[in-house]
Amino acid sequence: MIRNFAELELDPNLLLAIEEMGYDRPTQIQAEAIPQALDGRDVLASAPTGTGKTAAFALPALQFLQDFPRRKPGPARILILTPTRELAMQVADQARALAKHTNLKIFTITGGVQYQEHADILAKTQDIVVATPGRLMEYIRAERFDCRAIEWLILDEADRMLDMGFGPTVDRLSNECRWRKQTLLFSATLEGKGVEGFTADLLKDPAEIDAEPSRRERKKISQWYHRADDANHKLELLKKIITDQAERSIVFLKTRERLAELRAELEKAQIPCSWIQGEMPQDRRNNAISRFRDGTVNVLLATDVAARGIDLPDVSHVINYDMPRSADVYLHRIGRTARAGKKGNAVSIVEAHDQPMLDRVARYVKEDIKERFIKEMRPKHKKPVFKKKNKKKDDKKKVAAKGKKKVAKKKK
Repeated sequence: MIRNFAELELDPNLLLAIEEMGYDRPTQIQAEAIPQALDGRDVLASAPTGTGKTAAFALPALQFLQDFPRRKPGPARILILTPTRELAMQVADQARALAKHTNLKIFTITGGVQYQEHADILAKTQDIVVATPGRLMEYIRAERFDCRAIEWLILDEADRMLDMGFGPTVDRLSNECRWRKQTLLFSATLEGKGVEGFTADLLKDPAEIDAEPSRRERKKISQWYHRADDANHKLELLKKIITDQAERSIVFLKTRERLAELRAELEKAQIPCSWIQGEMPQDRRNNAISRFRDGTVNVLLATDVAARGIDLPDVSHVINYDMPRSADVYLHRIGRTARAGKKGNAVSIVEAHDQPMLDRVARYVKEDIKERFIKEMRPKHKKPVFKKKNKKKDDKKKVAAKGKKKVAKKKK
């Protein structure tokens, strides 16, 4: 078991940057992915957000560039693809922080940036380019970006790229980078769309890594729930938690309609908040996130679609105002807190109909999620108990009942 970063055989300048960033020991995904990537293997990794996956691909990439330094100026040698501009900027920022004591150059190529700015970047020597697929493809078609120099291709949040319809573009980019030595693919899950949506030749005999956050990483998150009698009680509980307990919280809702309703209620209660939702103009989205990031507001309302891939520091509470549609989404949500070694809290506010989902989540995370009460706001209703249907038993009972009826008829 790898206990510290020094055991990963990284350059002293990278170890110094890691220390300055306050990381003490590698997370599971880092401990498993970094050695495989440094051994020259393709990597197919599943890791929920918040488990340190950016460093899991950025560190071996930076190490590779130092092990095999370039001989002359030229185009990028490592290409990292991300589904959104925001994520590209986050990944580039983190890679720059890790590369602080090196001379490596890291740039982003995304939508929403003037053509001239990119032209200036592409005229310089680049070592790592972090890009969104659509914009990069435009430059390749215009013969502005040279893929022949790419030695590593890294896909971050590959499943989300497929959700956003980038599958064919990524396959084309993969073909353009066909001289590469290695490919690393990171996805939230390895099932379903996570991999199957891309062509089979994207990865060659990859090392498969499925890194559920370890219990030690999850233990940093305290999980509990409050029961609400009705919608009004639920709102009052939320207001109390936001104002009395939480320093900085992300509140999750199922739909945009639900988000709009809650936003209006919090405005009435004079609780400032910002919000992000799907299909929101990029500038408004950036503005909402930066207001939360710089502390102008301490409450961020979000739908699941909108929150994928955002990395926000110092979130003290994740609040499930609406329970998610599946247990793995719950795990993604709560991964927004307790980042970079800090502790965090995950609170669910549930009505009677949410109880089965809460039970499912507890089984999925293999933890007992305890109920808590706010003194003057205890629920008046009893906790609902949902009996699990045992289909086989039910079928046997039906068959037995039919048999008895037949016997009774014969006797008559």
